[in-house]
Amino acid sequence: MKFERSSCPITNVLDLLGDKWTLLVIRDLVLGKRRYQEFIESPEEMASNILADRLNKLQTAGLVSRRAYQQNPVRYEYSLTKRGKELEPILEAIIVWGKKQYPGTKKFPRVRRR
Repeated sequence: MKFERSSCPITNVLDLLGDKWTLLVIRDLVLGKRRYQEFIESPEEMASNILADRLNKLQTAGLVSRRAYQQNPVRYEYSLTKRGKELEPILEAIIVWGKKQYPGTKKFPRVRRR
């Protein structure tokens, strides 16, 4: 396998997920958002061109799949693939850590009780 910068797994994951928007798209998918407009309505107000780029990037990486739900005009729904769903426990760990570091932040409904 060819790596972009190094064979360090942290480097490779950060190359894919390390910008400030990608994990938020994954978060929204975990929370059940499927359609483009639902992502746009997130409180972080991601620009539509950035959202399109991140969805394409996640699709290319095999973390997200896309399915047309309307033909004219063509509109798509997005969902996590099996590979993408493997990120859920990582998001949950980030949430647990974030709640400890930033008390009073929003409650995330999918955190498993430990």
